[in-house]
Amino acid sequence: MTQTKTAPAKGTTRKKRTTQEEGALMELFVNSLKDINWAEKQLVKALKKMAKAATSEELGKAFEDHMTQTEGHVERLAQVFEHLGKRPASKKCEAMEGLIKEAEELIEETEEGSEVRDVALIAAAQKVEHYEMATYGTLRTLSATLGLKGAEKLLQQTLDEEKQTDQLLTQIAEGSVNEAAASE
Repeated sequence: MTQTKTAPAKGTTRKKRTTQEEGALMELFVNSLKDINWAEKQLVKALKKMAKAATSEELGKAFEDHMTQTEGHVERLAQVFEHLGKRPASKKCEAMEGLIKEAEELIEETEEGSEVRDVALIAAAQKVEHYEMATYGTLRTLSATLGLKGAEKLLQQTLDEEKQTDQLLTQIAEGSVNEAAASE
């Protein structure tokens, strides 16, 4: 006798996760939190250097403001860890380490006091912002999948702030910095 498989009922496209799968997903979520926690802490230091290296007063202030905001991101991550019943932890983020190294190289390779340096700093900062947006978007989605509403809300707040910073950097670049660099 052959058995035929029946199609899932209409509207049921997701299979139920097993406890083992949920455990693996939670482990991935926690490891990703540790990764971005390390990244944010390193970024606080890098933003201080970038603010000092900026030629434009507006750009320097944007970096200083984002440094303060990033300190808040670290605090918010601590709250996410608390929601999980865990102590905040970090693990080295290779991607952020590379992005920060690239920013430092750009500072060294561009002339101090030049608008070209500001263009390079904005480009480096936007690479960081896009990495953070991808990470926080993923973490927010995973927290929703895992039913972690408190964590989801906190991660969404940070994602929104990262998007705002990216938009601000674009405004600074398009508003004055890129044109000034083109005429140097």
